[in-house]
Amino acid sequence: MRAQIVRSFGGPEVFEPAEMPTPSPGPGEVLIRSVAASVNPVDYKLRAQGPAVAPALPAVLGCDVAGRVAALGPGVDDLIEGDAVFGCVGGVRGLGGTYASHVVADRRLLARVPAALSFRQAAALPLVTITAWEGLDRLGVRRGTRLVVRGGAGGVGHVAIQLAKARGAHVVATVSSPEKAALAHHLGADATVDYRQKSAADIVAAHTDGAGFDAVFDTTGAKDLEGALALARPLGQVATIVAALTADLTDAHAKGLSIHAVFMLLPMLLGRGREAHGHILTATAALADAGQLRPHLDPQRFTLDQVADAHRHLEGGRAVGKVVLDIAPE
Repeated sequence: MRAQIVRSFGGPEVFEPAEMPTPSPGPGEVLIRSVAASVNPVDYKLRAQGPAVAPALPAVLGCDVAGRVAALGPGVDDLIEGDAVFGCVGGVRGLGGTYASHVVADRRLLARVPAALSFRQAAALPLVTITAWEGLDRLGVRRGTRLVVRGGAGGVGHVAIQLAKARGAHVVATVSSPEKAALAHHLGADATVDYRQKSAADIVAAHTDGAGFDAVFDTTGAKDLEGALALARPLGQVATIVAALTADLTDAHAKGLSIHAVFMLLPMLLGRGREAHGHILTATAALADAGQLRPHLDPQRFTLDQVADAHRHLEGGRAVGKVVLDIAPE
């Protein structure tokens, strides 16, 4: 199979093309012929830093994939060759990555591609959607919840807006430009705020009459947990996708807040609870077919051979929407 591998951790230049043996699926596994794969911030962080959760070198990175079933391992009896599937399946310790023409995936991590989406759109969804779904679950978001999504135009944020609206929440999104505000409104946000122009106190005063939000979802990945805490009401809920930081929790204590750290890769790393990911993606597909969920794709397209450029594009902050690699024709 064709692949892009890294033999050392570092900048985007560490990627190199390689021909590798096509893997065979084991019990409970599926071999996927990849059509598209998406690029996530965790991918370039693993490439650059090689932390404990990175795969062993030489490695194939990449978490998300959409493609067709090429072969079935023993025990997989609910799919057939040619079925269109998608999932967040690898690119971390112990699991092969998706920057390749084929990848073996645990069946539990997969769902069928929704009829309403292309393979490129489906490949953009798994990691960010599972992260958003888990965050909203932790926050207890339901009909009537006053939710603020920090980073509403980002990968996780733009999906979180749509999922929260499907649950009946009132959603305010923070953004950094008029273009991103327009996107957040298009996705269903009830209001948007340019966080560069308004303080947390301003946002709380304008959108909650000074009471604070029931739930705060910090999807920015920035080291500003205190800013999220300032938006919450007493006894409110705060979820963050980045907790590897030092923060002053005085506000959390004073308000009696609950703080949730969302790390959706855990079932992949631990080998436990993977069924939940497949269930979330199956529900995601239903929402997509009902017209309630669409990923926003960056207009620039990249092939598998251009993965280094795709990383530079995303890492440099130039992407507007999810970055997707075209691996093979549909």
